[in-house]
Amino acid sequence: MYSKILSGTLHGVEGRMIVVEADVSEGLPVFNMVGFLASEVREASERVRTALKNAGFILPPKKVTVNLSPADVRKEGSIFDLPISIALLTAYGYIPPEATKEVLLAGELSLSGQVLGVRGILPIVDYARKQNIHRMILPYDNRIEAAMIPGMEIYGAGSLGQVVEHLTGVSPMEPERQPAYFEESEQLPDFSELKGQRALKWATEIAVSGMHNLMYIGPPGSGKSMAARRIPSIMPSLSYEESIEITKIYSVSGMLSPSDGLLRKRPFRTPHHSVTAQALIGGGTIPKPGEISLAHHGVLFLDEFLEFQKNTIEMLRQPLEDGEITISRLNGSYTFPCAFMLVAAMNPCPCGYYPDPVRCHCTKPQIDRYLYKLSEPVLDRIDMTVSVKRIPYEELYGKESEETSAAIRERVLCAQQIQEQRLAPYGIRFNSEIPASLLDDICKPGKKEQELRKEIFERFSMSARGIARLLKVARTIADLEEADQVNCDHIWEALTYRMNDSYRGGVGE
Repeated sequence: MYSKILSGTLHGVEGRMIVVEADVSEGLPVFNMVGFLASEVREASERVRTALKNAGFILPPKKVTVNLSPADVRKEGSIFDLPISIALLTAYGYIPPEATKEVLLAGELSLSGQVLGVRGILPIVDYARKQNIHRMILPYDNRIEAAMIPGMEIYGAGSLGQVVEHLTGVSPMEPERQPAYFEESEQLPDFSELKGQRALKWATEIAVSGMHNLMYIGPPGSGKSMAARRIPSIMPSLSYEESIEITKIYSVSGMLSPSDGLLRKRPFRTPHHSVTAQALIGGGTIPKPGEISLAHHGVLFLDEFLEFQKNTIEMLRQPLEDGEITISRLNGSYTFPCAFMLVAAMNPCPCGYYPDPVRCHCTKPQIDRYLYKLSEPVLDRIDMTVSVKRIPYEELYGKESEETSAAIRERVLCAQQIQEQRLAPYGIRFNSEIPASLLDDICKPGKKEQELRKEIFERFSMSARGIARLLKVARTIADLEEADQVNCDHIWEALTYRMNDSYRGGVGE
């Protein structure tokens, strides 16, 4: 007898449909599995047969062939255990074929017949919805995650026997109810804890308002890391659509908690400077998301920026420009989203105290070698650089109260609402995303502003990318002031955040 069961697999962070076919016929007893299978999928034959036996199902010796199609897609993982077992039981006559029509199954089996959770369920559920398949039987541990996709009928099963009883109508399961979406409330570090540093805070506010890449340059203990770790407290809440996008990535990476199927706060990733290029960018034999994708719609904070390997830093070029990364392997190409805000912090010299003549003893060649780890192409993709000074004693221990994150966030949200209204017709949200071809149409610089832009471009030998990013920052400054037009003052202020492009002669000079 022949049976067919729908299942799914992953390709990058997107789902794909897989059809599990089983044929049981007379002949020499044998169990064959075909369909471009990885070793862990081939091992499913032993897991499935043992699980069926321990669940109380007796399969007479027959010639059994199981095919996973399409045959040109490599199948990996243990996600096919449950659909293979149900396909066999249907082919043997335990389950009526009509009970499995338009039902997608996925899950790993233990030898005792328990259905175990798997990673990457959310992208598969979302793909099934797009294919007009709305009923799914999944592991109990994945039920909350899967139920986050609206319009789906999700059944969470704890055992193989429970699945069979549901499909045969003996003991139907209740579908999981879609959890209500709510913003996760968490006490985040507050900017009021950072004393002084008005210029640093204002630059951070500008960067977050337009989602511009930002770099702090200054001595140790000046508040660079402290400011960066408070950025999430002034960022807008995640929308439901953004939350689904991020959750897909974490689901594929196996980093999702079974108790909560949806990420409700913006990612803030802080990899150590010893991170490998593959861990940062993503990769592997079958590529998996890296830190830049785990920071999607959030912040990637690279502390001690110049302590990272030079080739690792250089690999950030294309992701910073495109907001996604494509990794090609022999078995295909995998695209991962990575629209993140880069925040980097670095010291001005190896010892960290340049240009302090008392504390810094680095020679100019030492400083040059240290700074040249950051190439011009990478620096060109950083919208704003801020020279952070040592905090004076009076500010550090002064009694003056500092502005809270809530007050800063209110201004950030106001500026972003202005951007959303202006940019909605173009399908973008933040000023940093404005393409160069639309920059003049959106920013509308006047004659004086155009003349100033030309003067800056020629005087400082800026690249086309650099002058475009300067105008985007100027547009964000204007939005924070609720100004309709970008004027010369906004452009001059934006220029101050790119003057550190000339750091080769010494940072902060």
